[in-house]
Amino acid sequence: MTDTEVTLDDELLLEDTTPFWKKRRNHLALLVFIGFVIIYTLRFLLSVGIIAMLEDTEIDWGSFQTGLILGSFFYEYIATQIIGGVAIAFLPDYLVLGIGILITSVLTIASPVIVTASFLGFFALRVIIGLVEGFALPSMNNIWTHWAPPLERTRLIGVQHAGKYIGTVLSLCTCGIIAINYEWSTVFYIYGGLGCLWAIVWIVLVRGSPEKDWFISDEEKHFIESTLPKNDPTKKTKIPMKAILTSMPVWAIIVAHFTENWGLFTMLTQLPLFLHHEFEFPITQSGYVSAIPYLVFGLTLFIAGFLADFFQERKMLSTSQVRRYFSCISFLSQGIFMLFVAYVANAFLVMTFISFGAALGALSTCGYAMNHLDIAPQFSSFVRGISSTIGTIPGIVAPLVAGLIVNIPAAKDQHPTTTKEILIEPENDDPKYEDAVIQHVNQWKNVFIVTAHVYFLGCIFYWFYSSGEVQPWAILPEDATGISNVTDIESNKADTEENIERPARRRNKNGQSKKGAKQDSLKQPNVHKSSTKNSHKSPARSKDNRKNKIKNDTSSEALKIGARLLKMYDRFANYLSRMFRY
Repeated sequence: MTDTEVTLDDELLLEDTTPFWKKRRNHLALLVFIGFVIIYTLRFLLSVGIIAMLEDTEIDWGSFQTGLILGSFFYEYIATQIIGGVAIAFLPDYLVLGIGILITSVLTIASPVIVTASFLGFFALRVIIGLVEGFALPSMNNIWTHWAPPLERTRLIGVQHAGKYIGTVLSLCTCGIIAINYEWSTVFYIYGGLGCLWAIVWIVLVRGSPEKDWFISDEEKHFIESTLPKNDPTKKTKIPMKAILTSMPVWAIIVAHFTENWGLFTMLTQLPLFLHHEFEFPITQSGYVSAIPYLVFGLTLFIAGFLADFFQERKMLSTSQVRRYFSCISFLSQGIFMLFVAYVANAFLVMTFISFGAALGALSTCGYAMNHLDIAPQFSSFVRGISSTIGTIPGIVAPLVAGLIVNIPAAKDQHPTTTKEILIEPENDDPKYEDAVIQHVNQWKNVFIVTAHVYFLGCIFYWFYSSGEVQPWAILPEDATGISNVTDIESNKADTEENIERPARRRNKNGQSKKGAKQDSLKQPNVHKSSTKNSHKSPARSKDNRKNKIKNDTSSEALKIGARLLKMYDRFANYLSRMFRY
């Protein structure tokens, strides 16, 4: 063992004895959690607030104008994700986030004044808010590349993502109450003010790296810096655009992001309508009930983060396995529960299945959602920007697809009853009425079936093409002789421990086993020839061949598993169709 290897093992075995509540990275995670709660509340407060706004006599919008306003946030948000990821390489990441949220909050406070003055002005304001958030949010991923030790990365970033869903729940549950008891403008003032307060605290107290932080202890700073790649944070690195866009692990992240967001935006936009029109839930009650899956998701996310780190710390799973297993279990389970929802006609069962799916769906956030930090630490913001850009497309497309499938006015014209009434008290035996009933029921069923298939396809793609190792194009020249990634150290250490656990043979002075020495003594004439032949085999080449063999065996086994899963899914879908057939 060389001195370098000893140093790497010593760094891997470092422990931070700082108390949990004093760890600066935990303070950062708490601040980020609160920030994301506020950010997502600001993003979705209009979904509920617009109902009260439309009752204001000063606001006279048609359905087309309302649709434009609700989608206006994503028009520029989708376009600036990649640009934001590039900008982080040249600007202080913590300032980009803090100033971005400050601008968003100020514009939110200004919204009530502008909305009563001009429709186009309010539309432009929402577009600008989407543009600013498109720049700001990728910066958070870059901050974690400096602050999160690899073995704690899942846990810390899981806390961040939990804020997204808690913020969504807070928006759905509180904005309606505030708008009813006070004026609708109060919603914008309260959450805009909280956003300004958070941004000021963030800019004053937080720095982009442990080295520049004012409050971190020397022990914690040394621990974090010792576990991260030894890159120069001030060095402006050229982004390997072609390599990133042709990397299958990158596309695995993109497809997974698209998959998860398809289900998220379908539920966010269609679940309240589904409950209201099919099960006669009042609008306020629909909002409360629709928030349950996101609350379950956010709470489960904390457990999932600790669980993922537990598997890695105990060497039970590698980084690649954690990302792959957690994401695919999430997508597969959500797809199955979507099929359950498609074939049942009971509101309680519907919400139970969706909530169970949301609970297991939290696993994906510990999978693909932080995979970009594994495969490209130096370019994580850019990779995240690409996946967020394409992942935002379902926010526009999923509601449109659902709208094309479900034609609520047409259904009500044909039979002005709910699905609940149709199933319990059929009105007559007219064949035309029966056809209308079947069409009405199948509309919502098809929405959930489409969503389930998106989940299954995303699961298959991510299983075969994801990776948890640093990609060759993401290893900088200065890392060639140093630590490129802690994942590599962990895998090397795991290999070493695996070799130690195998039954050791007694060896002679030349390092051979007794059995091997006896066999060689019987083949003395061939010793020189054999050693000459083996001398041409490079250790690196031998290691590559061994890796390729393992990879091929793994791929073959994965194909068999995939074929079995598809066969099981086909049988399961047919079984459900027969069981719940109306």
